[in-house]
Amino acid sequence: MSRAIALALTLATVVACSKPAPASAPKAGPGDAAFSSLSTEILEDFFRRHPSNATDLGIHKYDAVMDDGSAKAVADESAALAAFLGRLTATSAADLSPDKQLDREQLIRAMTAGLLANDTIRQWTIDPDVYSGGVTRAAYIIMKRKFAPPADRLKSLIAREEKMPAFLDEGRRNLENPARVFTEIAIEQIDGNIRFFKDDVTAAFAEVTDKALLTKFSKTNKAVMDALAAYKVYLQKELLPKSNGAFAIGAETYAKALSANEMIDLPLDELLKVAEADRQRNEAAFQAAAKEIDATKPADAVLSSIETDHPPAAALLKSSQDALDAIRQFIVAKKIITIPPSDPATVKETPPFRRSTTSASMDIPGPFETARLEAFYFMTLPDPRATPAAQEDFLKSWYYPAIANVSVHEVYPGHYVQFLYASRFPSDVRKVYGASTNVEGWAHYAEQMMIDEGFHAGDPRYRLAQLQDALLRNVRFIAGIKLHTQGMTIDEATKLFETEGHQPHPVAVLEAKRGAGDPLYGYYTMGKLMILKLREDYKKKLGSEYTLQRFHDAFIALGPLPLPLIRKAMLGDSAASSLF
Repeated sequence: MSRAIALALTLATVVACSKPAPASAPKAGPGDAAFSSLSTEILEDFFRRHPSNATDLGIHKYDAVMDDGSAKAVADESAALAAFLGRLTATSAADLSPDKQLDREQLIRAMTAGLLANDTIRQWTIDPDVYSGGVTRAAYIIMKRKFAPPADRLKSLIAREEKMPAFLDEGRRNLENPARVFTEIAIEQIDGNIRFFKDDVTAAFAEVTDKALLTKFSKTNKAVMDALAAYKVYLQKELLPKSNGAFAIGAETYAKALSANEMIDLPLDELLKVAEADRQRNEAAFQAAAKEIDATKPADAVLSSIETDHPPAAALLKSSQDALDAIRQFIVAKKIITIPPSDPATVKETPPFRRSTTSASMDIPGPFETARLEAFYFMTLPDPRATPAAQEDFLKSWYYPAIANVSVHEVYPGHYVQFLYASRFPSDVRKVYGASTNVEGWAHYAEQMMIDEGFHAGDPRYRLAQLQDALLRNVRFIAGIKLHTQGMTIDEATKLFETEGHQPHPVAVLEAKRGAGDPLYGYYTMGKLMILKLREDYKKKLGSEYTLQRFHDAFIALGPLPLPLIRKAMLGDSAASSLF
């Protein structure tokens, strides 16, 4: 499955700043009806082949179906993607309305990215966590949201669990020669997968009273845990000794993936220059902000000193909720963006099985969901079993300015606001497929934009926190390219995150490992820079009619299209030379 597909799955009663004026309906093109039929066929095929993703999107036709992990299923999907791609390219863009033209290009890119992922990158043959993580995700998506009565969801989960041991067996057949880092990551995480089925899944269905159903669930759930335990032995005893492959996808594939997923076709050496120039700008600003706080100390020492000012563990969730309230009030007062009326995003502790992979995240309903539309802002608390010193060290990552910056990214006006717009995106295509440079680029852009607009104005600690995160994303941009196209090692990437990203060693290790499996994770900075350039050009185009809110409303309403398509929609300009 392509990353472009996957990312879109990852997509307080608020007084709206204003309601956008209703737009006049665009004139339909002579080919619109046929294209709509084709796009519906493509989406239905995707839902059928990826039932867990369908459930996450709010499509509940396949809740009782487990994903097919076989090589034959991948080959069948590739054949379907190729056929759809042929039909899409045979469609005349000139016969389509402007919105349909955008969707056509998005689908062409998504089909291309899917083929590249299945047939060239082939993560399904080199990453064992595709299978152990896959069964965990398939269960979590059923249990996490109350879109149906508990007993009905449990029936669907049981049906999926019955197929999970076979899904893990497909992993044994498919995995060929993984990079050692991929197998090590899967081994590191698999005990958490097992605990998830033992504790979290069981607790999620405590309301169910049907004894026969619970007995069946106990049987299938144990079978999954046993299968995961056996898979762990396979990873340790059989696969790890044979894990001698390379994680790097190579320059040619990297360029193709960047083009297919993000519509960025610039040479990689030019992209590295863009990344390094922005890193240097952010580093200079980081040093300046640190001097404003305390000119007698080095910047990293200044950062260390402000990290000690954090809420206690027991107050972290409340402090985060308070931060959300302050951010929302600022957005409304400053007319940053129109926030549709909505239920509040609830701050909750990160579920135990996700603690090792995330410090904060938004868990939102899919864009097709019609029931129980709660959105959860997960914050990871220190492990209560850890020593007091270890807990204190953990809490340093949640110093007050960092809480604000992460909340801007995840909630207002970041991912949660994207979700609030998702149900009104111009097409179902844009509810399923999207570009990371848009989705993550927007949230990362929001961090800088809010500080630039005066959020916590006069307090350089908040600028320092924003810049530390910006430098982290700069290094992702650089490391992603160098890891996959220039022979950079995991250890070298780790050092880069420590020295130029201002990250502690444990974070640097995790970031370097992530880069091995997520080659394009520079999309945060790529997207932010493209949005800033688009904003500048949009302001020039509108002149005296420009407002920041107008730009943001127009941008986010278009959906998660690649940034060149957003430029085309807003400016009539999609030239690669205009992106940065």
